[in-house]
Amino acid sequence: MGKEKNESRVRLLRLLQLLESDSDAEHPISTPECIRLLKERWGIDSFRITIGRDMEALAMAGYDVRTIHSTQNKYYLGSRTFEQAELKLLIDAVASSKFITASKSKALTDKLAALANVHQTGNLKRNISLAERIKPKNEHIYEFIDVINRAINEKKKIEFFYFTYTASKRKRLKNDGKPYVFSPYTLTWNGDCYYMVGWSDKHEKVATFRVDRISERPKLLNDAAVRKPKGYSIADFSEKAFQLFDGERTTVELLCHEDAMNSVIDHFGEKAKTKLLDDTHFLLTAEVSLSPTFFAWVFQFGGKVRLHEPDDAKRRLNMLFISNQNED
Repeated sequence: MGKEKNESRVRLLRLLQLLESDSDAEHPISTPECIRLLKERWGIDSFRITIGRDMEALAMAGYDVRTIHSTQNKYYLGSRTFEQAELKLLIDAVASSKFITASKSKALTDKLAALANVHQTGNLKRNISLAERIKPKNEHIYEFIDVINRAINEKKKIEFFYFTYTASKRKRLKNDGKPYVFSPYTLTWNGDCYYMVGWSDKHEKVATFRVDRISERPKLLNDAAVRKPKGYSIADFSEKAFQLFDGERTTVELLCHEDAMNSVIDHFGEKAKTKLLDDTHFLLTAEVSLSPTFFAWVFQFGGKVRLHEPDDAKRRLNMLFISNQNED
């Protein structure tokens, strides 16, 4: 009796696996097909009446088993954890990411494709070549993330070395080759990069570090992490930190042509403070860091974005413009 119960349980699980891998609304599986595939793939004997009962049991358990009634009933799963369009989005995101290595991208996209049925797998093969993407080569990044996540969950500090590139493409450790001591609060994705946000003992403030610029596995310390500053908001900090990079904040007014609006929304969001001046121009008021990154962002528009206020920012921009002309 026990053996028969175990066999029926195995049959039920295999039948569910069959529905997940081989069926959809356009490709329902008939009762004879179920019997044949169960036998061919797993050596399981089944009969028409047991198939019908098993399908009813799966439906009672909450699976969206759909039945097409006929002389030979046909079955398929009506809904899944991930729909085909959702899997396509996830596969494209993984394949396009500059943070995920080529080998890991391949492994992840294969796993995601395996969540679809056999009739959808071909449609999930996207025209994205991993070989043509700029990908990191550090396969240990995933270990770094595990340590950072553990530190966040346990509210502990970490110690790590951080590098930058020289003109000869060599890695050079920052902080005079000494490790940074850091209390991570969260991991966040911005643009093509993955960052950790938290308290830096060296800078004595909340700071960000790119995970892919950590040179070796961070060390989890026994020291308790520095508590988040009073009134600190991860969302507010992230929004400000990545609006043309962190630094001393200054409120600026920019005269913009409508051609720049897409980029303005990309950087400052749809809630950006703008005022329409005429049919094709608007005034943008924003808090930014007066960094080379910000000035480069203004330069790229070829005069379609101009600094209006404050005067100090205008002087610095003019000096950069004159300097670039002299170099030319």
